[in-house]
Amino acid sequence: MTRDRQPPAPPPSARAVDDGTAGPFPEAGDRPLCGPSGEPDFAAIQASPEFARLRRRLRLFVFPMTALFLCWYLTFALFSAYGNEFMRRKVTGEINVGTLFGLAQFLTTITIVVTYARFAKKRLDPQTDRIHELVRADAEAGRK
Repeated sequence: MTRDRQPPAPPPSARAVDDGTAGPFPEAGDRPLCGPSGEPDFAAIQASPEFARLRRRLRLFVFPMTALFLCWYLTFALFSAYGNEFMRRKVTGEINVGTLFGLAQFLTTITIVVTYARFAKKRLDPQTDRIHELVRADAEAGRK
């Protein structure tokens, strides 16, 4: 007979909710983000919940997009290697399916770059600015 076990509670910093509009979390002040000289403490910044949130947002975009593109690219490569008849089919004039697939690779790459730039501007840059503000505020507090 097995008992239902609940996983251990996450640390307080992991329970904080971020809607992107609130100010710094109370947990951010648990460990100074700057050393005594006012220089950034990169290990403390990396351990902060804000930095973890930034990394999570980046991974939630990059990994799925990479997987989708690799699947698309491998489909093209497999059709090129094993689907010669399909890739040779003429679409119009001298343009065949293989040529369209090859050109679609360029269009897909450009689309991913543009999508990432928009995503970074909307979701990553504000979080990065927030981390910079926390470090600046911590440095100013350390000078007082």
